[in-house]
Amino acid sequence: MRPIKDILRLKHQHGLSVREVARSCGLPASTVGDYLQRATAAGLGWPLPAELSEEQLQEKLLGGAATPVTSPATKAMPDWPHLHEELRRKGVTLQLLWQEYRQAEPTGYAYSRFCELYREWAAKLDPVLRQVHGPGEKLFVDWAGQTVPIHDPATGAITPAHVFVAVLGASNKTFLEAFPNEQLPAWITGHVHAYNFFGGVSKATVPDNTKTAVVRPCRYEPQLHRTYQELAEHYGTVILPARIKKPRDKAKVETGVQIVERQILAVLRHQRFFSVAALNQAMRPLLAQLNAQPFQKLDGSRDQWFDAQEKSQLLPLPAQPFQLATWSVATVNIDYHVVVDHHYYSVPHPLIHQPLDVRLTEHTVELFQRGKRVAAHARSHQRGKFTTVDEHRPKAHQRYLQWTPGRLVQWAQKTGPHCARVVEQILASRPHPEQGFRSCLGIMRLGKATSAERLEAACERALHFGTCTYVSIKSILEHHLEKQPREPELALPSPAHPNLRGHHYYH
Repeated sequence: MRPIKDILRLKHQHGLSVREVARSCGLPASTVGDYLQRATAAGLGWPLPAELSEEQLQEKLLGGAATPVTSPATKAMPDWPHLHEELRRKGVTLQLLWQEYRQAEPTGYAYSRFCELYREWAAKLDPVLRQVHGPGEKLFVDWAGQTVPIHDPATGAITPAHVFVAVLGASNKTFLEAFPNEQLPAWITGHVHAYNFFGGVSKATVPDNTKTAVVRPCRYEPQLHRTYQELAEHYGTVILPARIKKPRDKAKVETGVQIVERQILAVLRHQRFFSVAALNQAMRPLLAQLNAQPFQKLDGSRDQWFDAQEKSQLLPLPAQPFQLATWSVATVNIDYHVVVDHHYYSVPHPLIHQPLDVRLTEHTVELFQRGKRVAAHARSHQRGKFTTVDEHRPKAHQRYLQWTPGRLVQWAQKTGPHCARVVEQILASRPHPEQGFRSCLGIMRLGKATSAERLEAACERALHFGTCTYVSIKSILEHHLEKQPREPELALPSPAHPNLRGHHYYH
């Protein structure tokens, strides 16, 4: 009887609440409340009468002298299936349902007992129906552990097909699709097709901590894959990864995977598939059958619950479907180009040696520095080729590339005819005219450093001696040889010799 005396003392003498008394005595709050109710009914307060023995106290509280307590069997039992379905509606809580229950049954169960009875009833349901989620709140996604063998008809090789499963939290409506692997493109495509299948988007998406979803798992601040985050932003949903080693966080899809393996994959176990597309085609009617079949312990089916409760609560699909993009990091080379998928793309030349974020889609290549886009190109699949924007080049490179063989000759004609002939000879002496641009531009600088007259004279001397090169003309100008007279050409007679044929031989 010592706990009863402590309860009365703490409650009446110290004025503690029922919960505070329960924590102090190490008893459940319901037990403390029950003792206080019995003491009030027996007219007992604090301090207790000195002549009251422990036997008399027990007799007053627990014996015939106490006010009889209504047997639980005589109280009206709530309609648990109806209340369970009501809990799925937005804003509905057990507290509200209990208040409505007590309005209909004033002598019914107290709130704590009401909650205990509901939890006992809900624990008997199938695990897939045990959690309570509001309509349109969460979509649970995962890969099925079981794979399906795909046979190559040409080689006979067998590769596994991986099944993506998505389950809505409120209606349990299920989506599945097979892919050749579990890589990022398959993961993203599975989400896009699931949203299209449901005709809307849940407010939150709950994945596992797979690498295609979470780069760095953390209970408080998980780092999502950048492409996965882009998907969430595009569809207006939020990604809430399950806690590490906490499968109950995504119990919906865990049970959904189990149901898919038992009711779909097991049914197809004797069939042989030669492509992933054939497997998906075989699974579609079984998926429709799964969503249409009635629940075992609740009224309705997945389709009925989805149409009645969840479909209208989903976020609308965006106007354009999500375009898959992969992210990587590339360093700008000294030629102000980065390599993306074996092709070279230009960026502004001041970014040389800087690391950039690369966003690669099917048709575009975007380059970012600290979140700011610095370049964008149409994607090219030509390996080893270059895609270059002129504005990305340094000014000197831009001016150099503006020169053409015809423009170089026109420039040289402004200096004089001999200079034009030198330029023509330089361009003609190279396998490709562009290989002579540098020499011609060097001669242009020589004219700026001296004068057009001196350069014309130096070119005339170079033509006379057949030394039409940048180095030769530079030497002529440095030593002022253009002013010196040219040596006359001497006609040297050919010696008489029987082995010399003479010019008549070649006519």
